[in-house]
Amino acid sequence: MPVLSDIVAFCDARTRRAEIKDFGGAYNGLQVENNGTVKKIGAAVDAGQLPFAAAVAAKVDFLICHHGLFWTPPTPVTGINYAKIKTALDGNLAVYGSHLPLDAHPEIGNNALLAKALGLERVGSFLPHEGVDIAIIAAAPAGGRMQLTEKLKALFPNTYQGIEYGSEQPGRIGILTGSGQSAVSELKAQGLDTLVTGELRQHHFNMAQELGLNLYPCGHYATEVFGVQALAAEVAEKFGLKWEFIEQACLL
Repeated sequence: MPVLSDIVAFCDARTRRAEIKDFGGAYNGLQVENNGTVKKIGAAVDAGQLPFAAAVAAKVDFLICHHGLFWTPPTPVTGINYAKIKTALDGNLAVYGSHLPLDAHPEIGNNALLAKALGLERVGSFLPHEGVDIAIIAAAPAGGRMQLTEKLKALFPNTYQGIEYGSEQPGRIGILTGSGQSAVSELKAQGLDTLVTGELRQHHFNMAQELGLNLYPCGHYATEVFGVQALAAEVAEKFGLKWEFIEQACLL
């Protein structure tokens, strides 16, 4: 039976955890231990009470989360923090978080896999954070904006949004899953007018009008299901285990 430390070491190496510095307060890596052995792998976007309970019910004992438990300085283990940690401990559920390392990864990262799901070729990257670019640039589909929107609507039928004030035939597009706020103001400097992302704010609608941009916020959750699933699948294959995606009903 695979041991927890071996699986954690594999995940740390595959996501390049030591090489990718995350935002302040975020912690990547093993966040909750279990009894030291693993029988089933799970993947979830968020480390929340409901995903934890669903993982335990599915007999998952190693859960890979994109949005882990720890984002700010230490907080008291009370209230909902106590409840979800207790759920993990009572259910022998180890929790592993991987945020920016699982966004920026060139093979199993959310950005790279979203481009692949859209059938688009990666041609570059931008938006450096601590020396690592966290957004990618992909060649636009031959059919231009119309074909891109068709692909996005098919991939994200419940969360697609389009704010279209840019060119109808963009040559390249930016991709930044999750929150795209930091990328919008950088598009023009990269020669881009089109961005596929997860979520934006109201003022980005005005920026799209004023700067002539195509912005496609297709859901923070929806655009970040790819990386955890890919890592879970690789861990399961490496260690001869089954894996399951713990899905949440989320339209944001």
